[in-house]
Amino acid sequence: MKRRHRYRHLPEEQDSNDRWLISYADFITLMFAFFVVMYSFSMQNEGQYKQMTESLVKIFKNKEVSGKPIQIGKEPKTLVSEPTLVVTPEKKPVKPKSEDEASKKAMAKIAGQLIENLKPLVDKKLIKIDHNDRWVQIQINTSILFDTGSSVLENDAYEPLNALAGVLKPLPNIIQVEGHTDTIPITTKRFPSNWELSAHRAASVVHLFTKGGIKPSRLSAIGYGEHRPLSTNTTQKGRRENRRVVVVILADQNSRRILDIE
Repeated sequence: MKRRHRYRHLPEEQDSNDRWLISYADFITLMFAFFVVMYSFSMQNEGQYKQMTESLVKIFKNKEVSGKPIQIGKEPKTLVSEPTLVVTPEKKPVKPKSEDEASKKAMAKIAGQLIENLKPLVDKKLIKIDHNDRWVQIQINTSILFDTGSSVLENDAYEPLNALAGVLKPLPNIIQVEGHTDTIPITTKRFPSNWELSAHRAASVVHLFTKGGIKPSRLSAIGYGEHRPLSTNTTQKGRRENRRVVVVILADQNSRRILDIE
């Protein structure tokens, strides 16, 4: 007897409404891959720019830069040579010891001549002479040079200044004349402040030196006003010390006056 086959009716496939998720997932995957690639490129360029920046910093800091190549990315073929530049800082010429010794002896000799020629005023402490290997300075109290508030030389000033000019005339040295005052203010038509007073006093000494035969090209007049005091301005003695004219004889034409005041 034949068996009767039982056919089972399978349910028909129904259309799914979630198929868009597959396309969306593919799109997200592609976007993720795209941003990964962009991120890798950005990291690669950052390294390149960092290396180039470090090279430029070395150059502008006057450091020796070697010719070591800078690698861009991971490929060894993509190389940029770092610029080779050696910047040597400018060095000031150093005098040989023999020249320093000669300069020191010359300054000591000039100081000795001045002390000998101006001994009476040195003994009275109206003139003070100091020296080192760079300059000789003659500090003159203005009480023997000028009246109060004036830049006109007194009669008693000509004798010591002419004696000083006689020593300086045969020398080749550059000479600076500095004028200094105390802090007592001055306000006149001719001298609106101590700047003008100190500068005019220095110029008066310079004019006298030129009349004594010293070449004007060797001379300069500088006014410091009350801004380079030697002593306190709260006492009469201190103010008297601050009112002064300083004649500075430089060791050579390239020297510069360095005023050290403690």
